[in-house]
Amino acid sequence: MDSVTQLVLGASIQGALLGRWQGRKALLYGAALATLPDMDVLIDYGDAVADMTYHRGFSHSLLVLTALAAVLTWLIRKRWPDAGYSGRRLFATLALVLCTHPLLDSFTTYGTQLFWPLTTPPVAISSIFIIDPLYSMPLLLAVLVALVVGLGHQGRRWQCAALLLSSLYLSSTLAGKTMAEHRLHVALAAQEVQADSVFSTPTPFNTLLWRVMAVDGDTYYEGLTGWLDHQPLTLTALPRNSAAAAQALANSPQDQRLRWFTGDRLRYDLINGQWVVTDLRLGMSGYHPFRFALANEENDGQTQLIEHTELWPARRPDVSTLRLLAQRAVDAATPLSLEELAQPLGEPAVNQPQ
Repeated sequence: MDSVTQLVLGASIQGALLGRWQGRKALLYGAALATLPDMDVLIDYGDAVADMTYHRGFSHSLLVLTALAAVLTWLIRKRWPDAGYSGRRLFATLALVLCTHPLLDSFTTYGTQLFWPLTTPPVAISSIFIIDPLYSMPLLLAVLVALVVGLGHQGRRWQCAALLLSSLYLSSTLAGKTMAEHRLHVALAAQEVQADSVFSTPTPFNTLLWRVMAVDGDTYYEGLTGWLDHQPLTLTALPRNSAAAAQALANSPQDQRLRWFTGDRLRYDLINGQWVVTDLRLGMSGYHPFRFALANEENDGQTQLIEHTELWPARRPDVSTLRLLAQRAVDAATPLSLEELAQPLGEPAVNQPQ
């Protein structure tokens, strides 16, 4: 989730559990501690693919963060042995503040390596967009109230209420995901498509409208469906071009890493002599933020892998596109062509890397 949400979540947890003793400082301590896992963004892992796929790795591991909570508990108790709260309460607070960060991240689409150093695929429940005001606002309001009234009995009640409300909302997003994937399976069955994998994710800033996707060999199918839809889901077939890229990228460690990280939900395009791979999970049709040029195709047909990959310039949805999505969320008849939106994926980008 976004940094502000993680900050207020940590502040609210520590305020609820230790605010009685620490007062308003509990909000500051919780906020600072909750942002710690994201400090791995300061690490240069070597290239753009590595930066993407190693983010939310060791620093988001439940094993690492639980051990860190234990070490911090020991250090704090040694420094302040006469604090009014018990060591168990302190450990529970620190562990919750640290571990709820990656757990919340795992509900987004990016992918969080909760069990590092195990090599299990990243967890991406993908039931909530990375920024969702309905989740964040109760927590932010509770923290603002506590800054004003303090963390006495009334202030702590605000924290508990906000944590309960945001957790209930997060749980409700799973119902939306179930709805979207059920409609996807119905649509696939109607078209007699045996998908290799399926994926669903909410569209930006809401859980009313969902983007669904199914991968079937060299083709992927996309569609939009929402709680207010009354018509069957319509799927658009789009090319993945994975077969054409297979030989060119057979020895690419970046491609192998991306396939593992995304569950092979990738699209490939040969653009101006470069093989460009797109992570289809994030963003929406035509507006995918993570794209990488992995190889150059020479005039003689030979392929030269790009050792140090960079992010390919990505289109950003403008206000009109976001407004169109908002209209589609409440009106299924809103004209919105996923094929037209996806068309620029195979075209040269502005400020294309050389």
